[in-house]
Amino acid sequence: MVAVVGLLAIALAQTLGDRLRVATPLLLVAVGIGVSLLPFIPDVDIDPEWILAGVLPPLLYSASASMPTMDFRREFRAIGSLSVVLVVASSVLLGLFFTWVIPDLSLAWGIALGAIVSPTDAVATTIVKRIGVSPRAVSILEGESLLNDATALVLLRAGIAGAAASVSVWHVFGQFVFAVVVAVIIGFIVGRVNLWARSKVEDPTVNTVVSFTVPFLASVPAEELGASGLVAAVVAGLVTGSGAARVLSPGHRLSDSQNWRAIEVILEGTVFLVMGLQLSKIIGDVHTEHQGVGTAIGIAGAALFLTILIRTAYVTPLLLGLKRRARRSERLRPRISDLQERLADPETAAANLVRPADPTRTPRKTPRPRPEPSPERVERFRTRLRRGIADIDYLLAKPLGWREGTVVVWSGMRGAVTLAAAQTLPADTPNRSLLVFIAFLVAAGSLLIQGGTLTTVVKWVKPAGTDHEAEHEERVQLMQMLIEAAASVTDEPPLRPPLIGQVEAAGRTIPADDEEQQALRRTVKGRQLAIIRAQRTALLDARDDGVFSAGVLNSALKVLDADQISIELRGGPPEED
Repeated sequence: MVAVVGLLAIALAQTLGDRLRVATPLLLVAVGIGVSLLPFIPDVDIDPEWILAGVLPPLLYSASASMPTMDFRREFRAIGSLSVVLVVASSVLLGLFFTWVIPDLSLAWGIALGAIVSPTDAVATTIVKRIGVSPRAVSILEGESLLNDATALVLLRAGIAGAAASVSVWHVFGQFVFAVVVAVIIGFIVGRVNLWARSKVEDPTVNTVVSFTVPFLASVPAEELGASGLVAAVVAGLVTGSGAARVLSPGHRLSDSQNWRAIEVILEGTVFLVMGLQLSKIIGDVHTEHQGVGTAIGIAGAALFLTILIRTAYVTPLLLGLKRRARRSERLRPRISDLQERLADPETAAANLVRPADPTRTPRKTPRPRPEPSPERVERFRTRLRRGIADIDYLLAKPLGWREGTVVVWSGMRGAVTLAAAQTLPADTPNRSLLVFIAFLVAAGSLLIQGGTLTTVVKWVKPAGTDHEAEHEERVQLMQMLIEAAASVTDEPPLRPPLIGQVEAAGRTIPADDEEQQALRRTVKGRQLAIIRAQRTALLDARDDGVFSAGVLNSALKVLDADQISIELRGGPPEED
């Protein structure tokens, strides 16, 4: 009965959140806190491993699978910096603060608590997507929240180990490198095997059921080997999201999208609802150990302020570095464009790739031969140039200024990872209930304060949003590309829509044994599906090259998928000759 009431509460919060324009996580946390304080409500005690091992892997997998891989690659420098350097810096600085304000707390335990409250939450960043923030800022926030858990959990383990024995910095660094490298390898292998295996399954329902196992197939082996299961789940999701459109049918991907969205709503809602419901038990534990609630609230408030301050101090030079990178790229663009033009002619492309001899250098007695590169190498180089030009255009078209930086800072909310990680502290941890309570207050406070005021902050600073004029130009270029892709399928003129309609209508009235009409129907649908496949290939090639923005490409892919599903439902794919 409790589970039924919880599901209904999640559905109600989702509905009210959309109508009231309030993020659902905020509503659920507030509801959970209110309910937990009622005297007749029993304490809620959830094993943190259920969240770390059972809830977060599928949530992170789903989020990474839906994230544009090209945007992730382009922003990886910022994402990696925020996910590693900022988490380490925050953990150490907050650890020093906790050691100073909490009596008899060693530095190791202080850093452990700092690691708990340092990572931003992937689920919490869903708030950012609903308020029209720059897609580039959203990509950075999403990527950061997907990867920073690994850094935080490694530091947490190191802090716990350091409280019992001495642990060197190199030991912690080695642990982190091992956890990430092994997780990336496992996640990549699981992602590739996942795509291969699911491409052999014809039933979309069975395909989706198999997809539900993927995050655990990646995370469980990684954890058993001492690596990061969350990073493995993220990598598996990125590999799946990148290759799904080429490998899986539209029906499979549509089924995945709908079912995973339902799973996300349930798991996200459960995490935040339980987060609020646990407040009563945490306060009871603090009272039992005779710790002052008021003192804990003061420490948590100061810690939350410090997290924002440290994040501001880090993001500011990071944005300046991104600006310098954009300026350097702008200076390089003419040279890349010139080289691209020189390689445009297939007859001279190979010769232009051979580096000419340097006249200022003393020639060798027996000069080394300079073989012409193969056509495959030339094409790979052309692809690199196209992607380089597209990356530069992306950086110049979507700069990040102080307005976007303010949103990045204020969107760094803590959430379920913080609370779950706090509850993994050993039972003999000094002042354990106080540390868990502080972590809860920091997470809940960041969600309610930062999340509740984020819309106001966005309205105040007015960051760059979607450039509708540039988006319109992209759609025009994309349409021209689709027309050319369709024309490449056949030299015959395209079938006119009235003819298609007549043939489809005839298929419903003409007897099935009329072979001529049935053959005509198959011809029409065969050509339609061939055109759709050619257009999808062109879109995916453009996606890999970064020619168009992720939003425009995803919209076009959805239209093609809907067209193909509609054609197949009206009569199935054409028979093979």
